[in-house]
Amino acid sequence: MELHQLQILRELGALGSVTAVAEALRVTPSAVSQQLAALQRGVRTPLTRKQGRTLVLTAAGEVLATAGADAIDAMAAARSALDEFEHDATGPVSVSGFHSVGQALFGPLLRALAASDPSPIVHLTDEDVAQSEFPALTARYDLVLAHRMQHSAPWPVSGIRSLTLVREPLDVAVARSHPLASRDSLSPADVAGENWVTSRIGYSPDDVLRAVAAVANRPVQVHHRINDYGAVAAVVATGDAIGMLPRYTSRSVDDRDIVRLPLEGVNTLRSIDVLARPENLRRRSVRSVTEALQGVMARLSR
Repeated sequence: MELHQLQILRELGALGSVTAVAEALRVTPSAVSQQLAALQRGVRTPLTRKQGRTLVLTAAGEVLATAGADAIDAMAAARSALDEFEHDATGPVSVSGFHSVGQALFGPLLRALAASDPSPIVHLTDEDVAQSEFPALTARYDLVLAHRMQHSAPWPVSGIRSLTLVREPLDVAVARSHPLASRDSLSPADVAGENWVTSRIGYSPDDVLRAVAAVANRPVQVHHRINDYGAVAAVVATGDAIGMLPRYTSRSVDDRDIVRLPLEGVNTLRSIDVLARPENLRRRSVRSVTEALQGVMARLSR
């Protein structure tokens, strides 16, 4: 029993003929008859009868048409509520971000939204997961800030939409006292023999180090595995190891005792993307937060 079949039954009772129903709904009389036949197959009691050359409702058909009108009205109310929800500029929006992007964007995002009128209600959460686990977070949050290395597999396209905020290089970080600190740029051969502090396996920049090792044709010595970039910078500053820091989203890190240098010869670019379910992007409040994130990231990466 489908809603459009109940609508046809109701219109038949109101308009009095299949032809009139077809004209009102802008379909063919044959299509109306087929839908009425399909509806009849789902119930045991006859819903229509012939009256001369005209098809009319039986008493059971009239009862179902009345109940169907209530169902149609309830569906219209549900659609109206959904439309209001989708167009509400102040609706709640949940945003998940990995640690470094949260440190860089959450504050400016809240300030940008506070300056807009009307402003969505935003709920922020940090979720630092491996790259492969970001898409699953879209089941829990309206917007998911995710990172993906350029050479890695793209995000899934089924049931998820992605928008790139920025393509961010990862730079090598060394202590100011390190012999490499005076260089303008570095190559894999320059850094492969150093002691490293890097992320846990499955996170960037650990995957970049594998490329460094492949290009330099020698293994990389990882002494520390730390995901927090502030802690990475603190270790680098001691001269115990070198590391990698994202160029834009780790600007809150204290650079007084470290030097950042671009790495040439391997692809160090990562995309910072917004992931979302398609239905969430229909909401005006979600789109407003997405646009604010684009503006904040554009200013940060200038």
